[in-house]
Amino acid sequence: MPIWLYELSPFKQALIIIAFVEFLSIAGLLLARRYVVPRFHYSEGINDAVSGTVQAIGVFYGITVGLIAVGVWNTNTSASDLVSREASSIATLFRDVSGYPSPLREELRKGLHDYTVFIINEAWPAQQKGQGVERGRTLIDEFQAKLQSFSPSNPSQIALHTETLRAYNNLLDYRRLRIDAVNSGLSETMWAVIWIGAAISIGVAYFYKIADPKLHVVLVVLMAGFLAVVLFMITINDRPFYGSVGISSDPYKIVLERLIDVSK
Repeated sequence: MPIWLYELSPFKQALIIIAFVEFLSIAGLLLARRYVVPRFHYSEGINDAVSGTVQAIGVFYGITVGLIAVGVWNTNTSASDLVSREASSIATLFRDVSGYPSPLREELRKGLHDYTVFIINEAWPAQQKGQGVERGRTLIDEFQAKLQSFSPSNPSQIALHTETLRAYNNLLDYRRLRIDAVNSGLSETMWAVIWIGAAISIGVAYFYKIADPKLHVVLVVLMAGFLAVVLFMITINDRPFYGSVGISSDPYKIVLERLIDVSK
């Protein structure tokens, strides 16, 4: 799906997807009734054969789309969990470095403050557009250089430094996973399966023998509307960080407001 679609509100996204699917479905029906259906010789009971085909395709397509929807939802949930874990790792690391001697303590705490502000004010807006920001790596490298410059001189400092390094490595892992998840989503092949399956599911309904074209349009509109809603659900969850409906940066804001800023 195009990125600009994610920049719209969910309501506008739904309207665009439903209108697009409905327009193509109705246009296809009108063309089929005028140019394709008259070329076939219909016999009695043809609607039963078409109904059987619609049901068979609907079952297999429903299972396929259902599995895809579950996978997309799990991806979205996992991405949200990564955000919470990274924010939590920042809080843990901030508490650990608070035990270091001055002035290193203040430098490390400032580094975490700058990194958290960067995520909220720079990284998140960029992620919503599917982009990356290189300054985050610079901030992390500077923090790491200061952390590794510390040489513990007693057992308590050794224990503290060991735990701090472990917390820092956790932060790196969650950061990397979050960045990888920014552009995660269904492949072009999977989207092709979804759209082609939807076209076939609706296209088969064109072959019903219904004398009243208005009734035929109503039936196709109902089928297309249901498929459009399913497509909207998959779309809105496919890119976890994109647009206004993406995962928010609230966990980082909470850490910044309730821990880091309070400790200044």
